[in-house]
Amino acid sequence: MNSSRKALALIAVLALAGCGNNSPGATTSPDSANKSPLAEYMGDGFSMDSSGGMAVRIGNGNEQPTEEDLNKQRQVEDSVVTCMQTAGFRYVAVPPESQPKSKFNDAFNLPPDKFAEQYGYGISTIDPSAPGADASNPNTPIRNALSATAKKAYDKALNGAAGSDGRVVVGTKDGSAPPPPTDLGCRGKAAEAILGKGPGKGNDMQKYDSLFKDLEALQKRIQDDARVVAATQAWSDCLANAGKPGYRATGDTRKKVEQKLAALTGQQNGPGAGGTKVGPPPSFDKVDAVKLADLRKFEIDLAKADQTCKAKGYDAEYKKAQYDLEKEFVTEHKAELEQYRDGMAQR
Repeated sequence: MNSSRKALALIAVLALAGCGNNSPGATTSPDSANKSPLAEYMGDGFSMDSSGGMAVRIGNGNEQPTEEDLNKQRQVEDSVVTCMQTAGFRYVAVPPESQPKSKFNDAFNLPPDKFAEQYGYGISTIDPSAPGADASNPNTPIRNALSATAKKAYDKALNGAAGSDGRVVVGTKDGSAPPPPTDLGCRGKAAEAILGKGPGKGNDMQKYDSLFKDLEALQKRIQDDARVVAATQAWSDCLANAGKPGYRATGDTRKKVEQKLAALTGQQNGPGAGGTKVGPPPSFDKVDAVKLADLRKFEIDLAKADQTCKAKGYDAEYKKAQYDLEKEFVTEHKAELEQYRDGMAQR
């Protein structure tokens, strides 16, 4: 799968997930005066973070659902109830008006520095599958009461190809696009039957393939900008002076924590025999409690130092370079960006 197709696949995964997972320090209503030049065209959910990540949200997250939308969501939930009963499981329809919230919502809305103080990067410090992680959802206690084997069967019946770990394959090992999943689970079947099949909506994103390829090239230009290179070296030196040497790129700190968590849980990150999987980490309930506590301390200490060192100049220099190069990009790709903006407005 080429890089732009991979970006689109990841966007599709985020869209299917309902954009329910927030990023630490994220704001739902960014200050219009502080928006990047590309936000006007790519939407408020667009961001190029200083670690080389890119995020795009399809649709307007602030748009209120119509009564028709709510009715369709209710129909989907009712259909899931029937399907799960047929599979031998109890499922309670969740009214869309209830808007169940994770107990971590308040955490994800913290400013980045405050989030780092309490949760580091949220990698080993937040277990989304822990009891109470979604306490307002009536199906959480139902699932928690099941045995480990029954939980896997429950998850497979509900999520289909996503399986028991809730992750989705977005690319195969040889780089080719994966075939569409044949087992959608009760949730997927209900959504397809009532909301319509997804492939048609997903395929129309291919016309923006060239735009996303150019956006990834822009990302590299920002990372290679002399201002960012100098700021990255200063950030690296700052971490080394704080007793945390060896980090050369700003994304290395998160990777280090992810690697340590993978080693602790036995989770294999990155491409595997079936492709690249994205999604939440496994539950920590069987992880050595002392080792997990040590990892969480390591993560929080590293994240705090990371935030401190970035605040000393890296963030400001990165933003200057990003906005300057984004302005150039907008001038050079205005027609494509307008096409994307108008196309997304009609979804």
